Amino acid sequence: MDIFNNLFPGLYDWINALLHDWFKGAMPADVESVLVSAIMALIVAISAILFMVLMVLIMIWLERKNAARIQDRVGPNRVGPYGLLQPIADTIKMLIKEDIVPTNADKLVHLLAPLVAMAPAVLALAVVPFGKGMTPVDLNIGLLFMIAVGSIGVVGIFMAGYGSNNKYSLLGGMRGVAQVVSYEVPQVLTVVTVILLSGSMSLVKIVDAQGGWFGLQWNILALPVGLIAFVIFYICALAEVNRSPFDLIEGESEIVAGFFTEYSGMKWGLFYLAEYFNFFIVCMFGATLFLGGWQGPILPGWLWLIIKTYALVWLGMWIRMTLPRFRVDQLMKFAWKVLVPVALANLLLTSILIGVYNGIGF
Repeated sequence: MDIFNNLFPGLYDWINALLHDWFKGAMPADVESVLVSAIMALIVAISAILFMVLMVLIMIWLERKNAARIQDRVGPNRVGPYGLLQPIADTIKMLIKEDIVPTNADKLVHLLAPLVAMAPAVLALAVVPFGKGMTPVDLNIGLLFMIAVGSIGVVGIFMAGYGSNNKYSLLGGMRGVAQVVSYEVPQVLTVVTVILLSGSMSLVKIVDAQGGWFGLQWNILALPVGLIAFVIFYICALAEVNRSPFDLIEGESEIVAGFFTEYSGMKWGLFYLAEYFNFFIVCMFGATLFLGGWQGPILPGWLWLIIKTYALVWLGMWIRMTLPRFRVDQLMKFAWKVLVPVALANLLLTSILIGVYNGIGF
C-alpha cells in the first residue's frame, strides 16, 4: 500500500521538480523559487476546490437516494446509471437559468454573499491532514484556524439577508447570526476538551495522538468525556451548517426561503453548494478530532479519512430525514440551557480526570 499512501506527495514532488527544470537558468534562483512556489500553491488550491466539488456531487446524489429510500421512493434514476449524473444535470440547469437581482437590492453585497458563504470550506482545507505528510499547511494552531474560518460563513448569510432588501431574507439572516453565535459556544468548549485530551492545537499532532490498534486511542473512546464531546460537537456542527433539524434560517413554512429568497440561478446554486461544502468540512473536522483522522489499517490514510467523513455525512442525512425542525425558541433554549452547561461540565470532568491521571491530584 506504500504506493497509494505516497501517491499524492509523490505527484506533488514530481510536478515541483518538473517546474524547477522548466525555469532553470531562465531567471535568478530566488525569483525561480518564488514563482514555482506560487504556481504550486495555485495548483494545490485548484485541486482542493475540484476535490470538494467532486465530494459534494457525490453527497448530493447520496442524499437524494437515501431520502428516497427512507421515504419509500426510487429517487434519481433517469440521468445516467442509477441517476449518477443527476447532480451534473442540475448544475448545468443552474448555470443557464436567469440571474434575477431585486431592483432595490444592494448589488455588491448581493453578489458577494454566496462567495463569502463558501469561503470557510475552501480555507479550512488548507490545514486538514489528509494523510501522513499530506497536510497542505501544518499550523501549530490549526484547530484555532478551523474555528476562526468556520465563523465566516454566517457573515455571508447575513450579507444575503441584508443585501436582498427583503424582510423574509433579513429575518433569515438575523436567525443565522443568532443560531451560529449560540452554537459556537458549546462547540468551542468541546474543542477545548479535545485539546486537553491530545495536548496540542495542531491537527497533525491531534491525529498522531489517536494512533494505535483498532482505534482504541480515538478521542471518541476516551469515555465518558470523549463521547459526550463528540455528540455535542456533532449537534453544534449540524446547527452551524444549517442542517435539519436546525434549518431555521431557511424555514419554508415561516419565512419562504430565508436568506436566499431573492436568489436565483447560479447564485442560488452557490448557496446550495456552500451548504454541502461546509457540511462535508465539519464532518471531516469531526473525523479528524474524534475518529482518528487518516489513521487506519491496510487502506491508504487519505481513503480512511474520506470513509470516516462519509460515515458522519450519512449520519447527518439520516437525522435530516427523520427529525422535525425546531422552533426558534426551542433552538435557542437547547443551546444555552442544555448544550452549554453539559459542555462546561464535560470540560471540568476532563480536567479532573487528566489531573488525576497525571498524578496532580485535586
